[in-house]
Amino acid sequence: MAKKHIIVDPITRIEGHLRIEAIFEDNKIVDAYSSSTMFRGIETIMKGRDPRDCGLMAMRICGVCTGTHYQRSIEAVEDAFKITIPKNARLVRNLIQGALYVHDHLVHFYHLHALDFVDVVSATKADPELAAKEAKKWADIAGYKPYFSGADDFKAVKERIIKFVKQGRLGIFGNGYWGNPSYKLTPEQNLVAVTHYLKALDIQRDLAKMQAIFGGKNPHPQSIVVGGVTCVQDIQNPARIALFKQLLKDGVEFIKGAYLPDVYMAGTMYKDEATDKDATYKGVGGTGGGLLSYMSYGDFRLDDTGFYKSALLFPSGLVLDGDLTKLHKLDTSKITEDVTHSWYKGTGKPEHPYEGTTIPHYTGLEKKEDGYAYLKTKEKYSWIKSPRYDGKAVEVGPLARMVVGYVAGDARIKKYVGNFLKRSGLPIEVLFSTIGRTAARAIETELMADVMFEWIDELAKNVASGDLSTWTEFDFEKVSKDTKGVGLAEAPRGALGHWVKIKDGKVTNYQAIVPSTWNAGPRDGKNQMGAYEAALIGTKVADPEQPLEIVRTIHSFDPCIACAVHVVDTKGKELAVYKVDPTCAF
Repeated sequence: MAKKHIIVDPITRIEGHLRIEAIFEDNKIVDAYSSSTMFRGIETIMKGRDPRDCGLMAMRICGVCTGTHYQRSIEAVEDAFKITIPKNARLVRNLIQGALYVHDHLVHFYHLHALDFVDVVSATKADPELAAKEAKKWADIAGYKPYFSGADDFKAVKERIIKFVKQGRLGIFGNGYWGNPSYKLTPEQNLVAVTHYLKALDIQRDLAKMQAIFGGKNPHPQSIVVGGVTCVQDIQNPARIALFKQLLKDGVEFIKGAYLPDVYMAGTMYKDEATDKDATYKGVGGTGGGLLSYMSYGDFRLDDTGFYKSALLFPSGLVLDGDLTKLHKLDTSKITEDVTHSWYKGTGKPEHPYEGTTIPHYTGLEKKEDGYAYLKTKEKYSWIKSPRYDGKAVEVGPLARMVVGYVAGDARIKKYVGNFLKRSGLPIEVLFSTIGRTAARAIETELMADVMFEWIDELAKNVASGDLSTWTEFDFEKVSKDTKGVGLAEAPRGALGHWVKIKDGKVTNYQAIVPSTWNAGPRDGKNQMGAYEAALIGTKVADPEQPLEIVRTIHSFDPCIACAVHVVDTKGKELAVYKVDPTCAF
């Protein structure tokens, strides 16, 4: 059968600019290319700077997960200087990072990803009374009280949508693929999800305030410095502690009464796609299963024994080739970046970040006669590099953290993952799919929200006992002569590392490998696909003119291309053959 070739450019409802090219046979994707068409130059800006200032610039890598880049950069310098921060500083950083997680995951599901599962126009046909019963049904399965329990809330939203549809003013819900056969929810389920979508706009605003309480502001917090944190007055103020707890409590009510039930609902209704063995990559997993190799750097230190020695909320390690019987220990010396198909000059071999280079070499993105023969001509096709672990492509993110933690035997992660699988009645194989990535975020959000109560109570107890230490003193002139360090942890989207080399108090080299570099990178010199590309192979698309399944799978990674690239090439040519633009939420 003749091949079909389409380009989705841009992929909307993400941070940054991403282009996906897909090749079909019989409406099944047989080849795919992930291209970022913007360049990031942050590493070059760092050279020659005072390493203590790098965090303030590094956080500008992204406009969403600003604080985590800030913290990773600071920790890279602390690692180089061999500084162990005080307990209160560790707790404050955990709380700022934890607030980012629950905020980011909630926004991702509702405002960036939910409309890949939810048909907004279908909600106009729903019965509000039945919708209320539907909401309670899934909340009961999740084990929590429904956030909206009466029919009036659902009726009001239905009337608003009907009004918008009649007037042709769908606004943020415009340009969707409404009526696409890949939508599987009932009208009542769609109404439940849309109602929660709109409420989540308010909830996410309050969750963002949590980051600002100890971070000073959001985005771009200011309270983290080399050696600790500066928010001494905030942690001494009982009103600030109480406000943080109240905002967290309010957020948890929505997370457990709406977000989790909605994910149970979507997971159940789309489970056939997730367990379709005929639509898999390498024959394992489900649609969007992808590489089946997962890596976590680990994150959220639980004690004060020092960097990379303390117990972690999320364990580090790797699970390779879908083998859930073995956990591979992380060895950071095996991390490299390949630029074979990236618009950079390289040494001809993969480079470790300490020795890595960022030398732009744009060669264009011109369509060939067949429209997609990049590798046949050895063409470069993305500004994103291709990170590899011991020469192997891996996926990072919430799914990776849950899989690694589960295989590591972490009691807390096994409990939360086990609860989800038991309550939903879904097999563990469902995790290795587009649905699995979405579910992993919800599982992780529930876990994170619960553990944050422990951290805020511990912080309050420390302060009440008179422990106000938030900073470790160090001799900059002495520790910054000739050294290097790395800040390794987990951003909401996955494994994040900042590497820095310092000589005579100045940065001599700086490299950052972000989650979306691991996942969105192009093929490497061995022709290995990145996680996005691999996840698309075998995916069935009901209507190639409305490639809902493509954006659904890509959105399940929560792309943050702004983290991976930055400066627009204003001389570039028009890239799109045609634009297929699903709903933009903003």
